[in-house]
Amino acid sequence: MAWQPERRPLQELVGYLKDALSGHDQSAQRYATLMLGQAKSSPETANYLAYILSDGPLLKELALNSSDYLLVRSSAAINLKNTIKSYGKAYPERNLAYVRALILAALQDSSSQIRNFAGSVISEIVQRGGVLGWPELLPELLALAGNDAGNVSPEAQEGAMSALSKICEDNKQSLDRDYNGQRPLAIIIPKLLDITSNPNAKVRSFALASINAFLPQPSPAVTDSLDAILARLFHLANDSSESVRRNVCRSFTHLVDVRPDKVRPHMGGLVDFYVLQQRNTDDPDLALDAAEFWLCVGENRELSPSLGPFLDKIVPVLLESMVYEEEDILRLEGEAEDADQEDRAEDMKPQFATTKNPRLATNGYVGTNGEHTQVPQPDPADDDLSDGEIAESDDGKQASLEERWNLRKCSAAALDVFASNFHAPVFEVTLPYLNENLRHPEWPIREAAVLAVGAVADGCMDAVTPHLPDLVPYLLSFLGDREPTIRLITCWALGRYSSWASHLQDQSDRERYFEPMMEGILNRMLDKSKKVQEAAASAFANLEEKATRGLTPYCGPIIRQFVQCFNTYKDRNMFILYDCVQTLAEHVGPALAQQELIDTLMPAIIQRWSKVSDRSQEIFPLLECLSYVATALGDAFAPFAVGVFPRCIRIIHQCLEEYVMCLNNDALDKPSKDFLVTSLDLLSAVIQALQSQTAGELVQTSQPRFFDLLLFCMEDPSNDVRQSSYALLGDCAVNIFEQLQPFLPSIMPVLVQQLDLDNMKNQNIESGFSVINNACWSCGEIAMREKAGMDTYVEQIYQRLLGIISNPEVPTSVNENAVIALGRLGVDCSSTLAPHLGEFAKPFLRIIAPVEYTDEKAHAFVGFNRTVERNPQAMEDCLIEYFKASAAYARYSNFLGLLNADLAGSFQRNLIGYKNLIPNFEPFLQQLPERDVEKLRGSFNI
Repeated sequence: MAWQPERRPLQELVGYLKDALSGHDQSAQRYATLMLGQAKSSPETANYLAYILSDGPLLKELALNSSDYLLVRSSAAINLKNTIKSYGKAYPERNLAYVRALILAALQDSSSQIRNFAGSVISEIVQRGGVLGWPELLPELLALAGNDAGNVSPEAQEGAMSALSKICEDNKQSLDRDYNGQRPLAIIIPKLLDITSNPNAKVRSFALASINAFLPQPSPAVTDSLDAILARLFHLANDSSESVRRNVCRSFTHLVDVRPDKVRPHMGGLVDFYVLQQRNTDDPDLALDAAEFWLCVGENRELSPSLGPFLDKIVPVLLESMVYEEEDILRLEGEAEDADQEDRAEDMKPQFATTKNPRLATNGYVGTNGEHTQVPQPDPADDDLSDGEIAESDDGKQASLEERWNLRKCSAAALDVFASNFHAPVFEVTLPYLNENLRHPEWPIREAAVLAVGAVADGCMDAVTPHLPDLVPYLLSFLGDREPTIRLITCWALGRYSSWASHLQDQSDRERYFEPMMEGILNRMLDKSKKVQEAAASAFANLEEKATRGLTPYCGPIIRQFVQCFNTYKDRNMFILYDCVQTLAEHVGPALAQQELIDTLMPAIIQRWSKVSDRSQEIFPLLECLSYVATALGDAFAPFAVGVFPRCIRIIHQCLEEYVMCLNNDALDKPSKDFLVTSLDLLSAVIQALQSQTAGELVQTSQPRFFDLLLFCMEDPSNDVRQSSYALLGDCAVNIFEQLQPFLPSIMPVLVQQLDLDNMKNQNIESGFSVINNACWSCGEIAMREKAGMDTYVEQIYQRLLGIISNPEVPTSVNENAVIALGRLGVDCSSTLAPHLGEFAKPFLRIIAPVEYTDEKAHAFVGFNRTVERNPQAMEDCLIEYFKASAAYARYSNFLGLLNADLAGSFQRNLIGYKNLIPNFEPFLQQLPERDVEKLRGSFNI
């Protein structure tokens, strides 16, 4: 007998569903939510929910008014979906069969809201049970959506196609799998193409959206139908429905990425189509989808040249689209000065530690060339939203105007890309617009013109440069505009031209352009608007990166302005202020170590340091900032290290303790690893900055013991933590080896284990190699100081370093650090390495050859030469390479000033030894290039 609901439980459930979505009585809402949660434990609950959603007969007897009636059915759908999700594949088949039978009927409901909810439930069932778990579903939905029977209502067609669209979006891979020689997608695609001819615009739109779900990763089913798809797209491009045309826009954008060859022949017609769609002021979403086509094509190397002939059509529509929408203008005009207002909790964005680049063999960091102020790009995670759905940020809140990807930002990004691709021709089309609108009386038009000036900066610099002597002063005047939005965008635009201004050679030009630009941006850092402050600080950080040491003469006024910002800024803008300080410290370096500057800057930083708690996310950028400041100040940082060092130790200790507690209690939240990373990096900077004695005293007096904590961090599961830990270990070896040495018996086994490639996890391979890179570097630094004491570990270290340099998957930088560590082991442990020489000599010489000559490379060759001296016969397979390496050293040593008796003597002894060993030495030498032979004879007397 078929399952039937009982009136009383049905009535109770309806009451809970109603209260759960009602905000009038919060206590009733909480109780209803609790009861619905408990009800999930019974499989029959889903039957009741499906019965309510499908408008079962008993529901009409419960005397619900029309609004409550829809509310209860909607609530039932939400809870039904969640119930099915919570059960997964364990849901009883008999209950699921009942739900399936009723849910299809809900697709034909007169309410579009109920039809949408029903589609979501169906998609959830398919996700949990798979395509084969409900084999009759797809044919039935396709038949309903296509009106195969000829008597399906428009509502049912729309409901079925909406459900099918959700299934396609959520089950792309499973629909393209082979099931006994058949792929569901091979049947679905042709049927969807037929349905795009449906007279109902919503059905057509859903059908095309379903096809779009499969275009980004085309399968044979899509490829086989590609010509038919293109034919339908060209037909639908003239569709009267904006929703259909929106999906046409998305279709061609997908095809740009996967089949540009299919797009190129039609570019002329597509340009006209997309220009027309982008100018559709009635549908901002359609205009945005059109604009994203330009961005996508512009970033496609194969297709972007085909847009060149159409710049006079495309660039004007991009410029038109860069003006704020009317609703945004009203909101911006209503904003009051807010610099004195405290930030709200929701204004604060989550902060994360910046991942350090791995250590180089030269004891430095890999350089970056990042820019602080870029035209914002879309987040690839932001997929297409359903009709009526509002874009939200990651924390569930509605995205703000500044965060939201929109037509204005997309058009500016596309203009930036076009400028980089086509250069001067883009500026030629843009210039008349700028001449007309930079002086426009309406501020939104002026603002869009300034945005355009900034957008073309990188790509059109050569074309813009002749205009900059007039343009820059005019932009500087906008810094005093009464509209904060104008001041904000002007800061951004000036930041984009800071490279030009900072590289002016003539002093009078620097006084006319660079100094006013620097001063103007600095002054805006104390604007009455927080957003302008933020934009100015970001622009100034960009200027710092471009001007580098050129800012040294201006450090005094810059620091004084920063200090005023420290006294004025609220919490949010402190983060970008830290960036300004650390970027200045990074680029002017020791110039900051003047006592007057220290006395001005450090009290402001330390005051903030005292205010920020150990658990605040603000501690991350503050610790990073102090790392750069400590490096710049050197030993002058010593008075501040007395307070900074122990606090870092405390933060690390707290974080490790909390982590251990979490391992024993799943209910506790794991602490952020960023506390460890930033603290370890700051300790590294302090130990490098201070004199060895001062740094050693800080380490010696730390509680808990410094190296005990470091050892824990070296075994942390996080790659970022271990990467920073091994960088710190190497810095300790270089600067405070006396304090490190007693702990080596505990540290070395962990270091040796880290060098084993087999311990790397498949996920996060890149960061895993960064850890090994730093471990190799620290190993080499320890070897140079522990000397013969390393002999205990040489065999184990050698086997792991050999595994690294023999693996073709290992990045070049890691290989280089590995061979340098191997060579340094040979300085004092050559007798232990010598029996292995024939095994590692060839990869050693190959990998180290392109490495720039530094002290580290010189040390490595001293160790290698000593190893060769103990086992010269082992070099038979790579003797020519060794002689070339000897000549290369002789060639570079005089230039670099690295020639010393020890290294030169080790090369000379080995070369003369081989001269005596090789019977026909002169013919052997003739295998070398002539310049190498001359260098060897002149430098080593052979």
